[in-house]
Amino acid sequence: MLIKRSPNGIDLPFPSEITPREVFEARRSFIKQMALGSIAGAGLLEMVNREAFAQAGQKLAATPNKSYVLMDKQTAYKDATTYNNYYEFGTDKEEPAGLASTLKTRPWTIAIEGEVAKPMTLDIDSLLKLAPLEERVYRLRCVEGWSMVIPWIGYSLSSLIRKVEPNSNAKFVEFVTLADPKQMPGINSRVLKWPYVEGLRIDEANHPLALLAVGMYGQVLPNQNGAPVRIVLPWKYGFKSAKSIVKIRFVREQPQTAWNRAAPREYGFYSNVNPEVDHPRWSQAMERRIGEDGLFAKKRKTLMFNGYNEVASLYTGMDLKKFF
Repeated sequence: MLIKRSPNGIDLPFPSEITPREVFEARRSFIKQMALGSIAGAGLLEMVNREAFAQAGQKLAATPNKSYVLMDKQTAYKDATTYNNYYEFGTDKEEPAGLASTLKTRPWTIAIEGEVAKPMTLDIDSLLKLAPLEERVYRLRCVEGWSMVIPWIGYSLSSLIRKVEPNSNAKFVEFVTLADPKQMPGINSRVLKWPYVEGLRIDEANHPLALLAVGMYGQVLPNQNGAPVRIVLPWKYGFKSAKSIVKIRFVREQPQTAWNRAAPREYGFYSNVNPEVDHPRWSQAMERRIGEDGLFAKKRKTLMFNGYNEVASLYTGMDLKKFF
């Protein structure tokens, strides 16, 4: 294993943190056997998934959910992992893929608190046990006008919500992400107020489409895509899908979210994909699909709710131009 010193001066890991080569190779062999069907059983499958989080890029077993399959061509893995918005690791799209290598994703815990009967702190292993992992293919659209189609791995956020039993005062769910300047060079910038915070109404968070994601493309989430756990909300613009979550709070009042606080005229709390509501600096009527950027590639029409019209009932009677 070759470990390079980060150019930004972050210390190297201690020897005790480095996986011995023989252990690493044994894990890879075990997972390969599992993929070939030579090892079976729910307990062993769970072990494979736990071990996957110890090494970036490891396979992650999940059952395809046929209810969430798109005919759209999937975005190439290389494109989805090298063109990212993750300001904690730089504001250029190409920066996170390189700078996010400093992020240590294990051990990792998520505190769940607020207006719930059963507040708790979960580590990654506990999170994996909470519900069966599914593979879902979702579109994800950026407010800047580009989109991707990605096979995500996770389960409905509602599975976690049921576990903690929110009370009647829980009207919103707030997501707080990691803000560690030792691991995240972008935290030293003033582009946003850190930590990055996002939020949903409780009924939005409970919608089956809202995904608690731990992987993509059949493997553990790459750091630059929000490892080790993030939210994926396919009917909303991508910045609503909080990455590298460390705290989930159930609250009475609408939380102040990162981009809404920074530029309220440009980024509303709801942020549903809506081609009829332009960003103040550009139209949202069309989009470009990453990977289709050739000379003759045509832009696509933006679909209402990004094409996920099953969420429309959540907004019955709301003025979606006012509540953008």
